[in-house]
Amino acid sequence: QVQLVESGGGLVQAGGSLRLSCAASGISESIFTINAMRWYRQAPGKQRDLVATITRGDSRNYADSVKGRFTISRDNAKNTVYLQMNSLKPEDTAVYYCRADLVSASIVQPYWGQGTQVTVSS
Repeated sequence: QVQLVESGGGLVQAGGSLRLSCAASGISESIFTINAMRWYRQAPGKQRDLVATITRGDSRNYADSVKGRFTISRDNAKNTVYLQMNSLKPEDTAVYYCRADLVSASIVQPYWGQGTQVTVSS
């Protein structure tokens, strides 16, 4: 069974840094390939928004609100995606979710982690 487990969230003061990790397990690598991996976030009472995307070929995209502050990276050998968050602001407070798109025979199946809380105090 495919599982994504996030870690690294917590409480930090404004201007601080956190590094989130998301490790995927239970993947039959003879059947599936992990394509794009993404980080989303959801603040209380708001919709879940895309924060950053990284493709298997290492192409990266960011939401305008985090450009220059957040960096997404991945380790394909470990099936893990990271989100380095610097210069954090109170408005970055949210539950952060990772998503991995598994591909088999051209069919894409998205899998989600359970979320990790990030709280930035002013």
